[in-house]
Amino acid sequence: MSVETQKKAAKAAVVLLSGGLDSSTVVAIAQAAGYDVHALSFRYGQRHGLELECATAIAAKAGVRHVILDLNLSQFGGSALTTDMPVPKDRDETQMASDIPVTYVPARNTVFLSCALAWAETLETGDIFIGVNALDYSGYPDCRPEYIQAFEAMANLATRGGVEGTLPVTIHTPLIDLTKAQIIEKGLELGVDYAMTTSCYDPAPDGAACGHCDACQLRLKGFREAGLSDPSAYQQGADA
Repeated sequence: MSVETQKKAAKAAVVLLSGGLDSSTVVAIAQAAGYDVHALSFRYGQRHGLELECATAIAAKAGVRHVILDLNLSQFGGSALTTDMPVPKDRDETQMASDIPVTYVPARNTVFLSCALAWAETLETGDIFIGVNALDYSGYPDCRPEYIQAFEAMANLATRGGVEGTLPVTIHTPLIDLTKAQIIEKGLELGVDYAMTTSCYDPAPDGAACGHCDACQLRLKGFREAGLSDPSAYQQGADA
């Protein structure tokens, strides 16, 4: 059976792909589960385009269809990721867990999942994958299990297939209860090349990670706990 024939036989799934560690792992998990992955990324006015370059390369290596949707949330502002607001650096885990940081993009996952839902419906599938995590994360409200459950319930009330019962929507969150170290170990088992991914909120012009933002610190912690070195490039002086 050819690759194209296998893809036609497989059930389609939309996977949100940011170009980061978590979402790249989810692409591999969905493929390993036998899904024909359709990766969805967003040019949403984020402060750097490196993550989209990574997402494009990751999708190409995985051999999956990849769509980048233009949706400029920077017109609304409200986040350090869509404005020139300073990105918090060198916060400890207690600080990360104490509040919702300024790197939170208002309603981002709701917007992204809504777009994924629209694409899934046209693909005649109810399967959507997202790499949210409720353990090693920065306190974002749209990464919690209760949020995902609520969105899934809404999706089944808002789509033709959900209402008619012919195409029930399932939001798959395979990383929700894993530590960052466990995510890394799972990805390596599936052949994910983490050197191709980026997690940094404030990278240098050459793409080197800062090593000090919340995302970098959580990523580095994960690699340390997995007993591994992060293959990504870091700026000089970063604790990598």
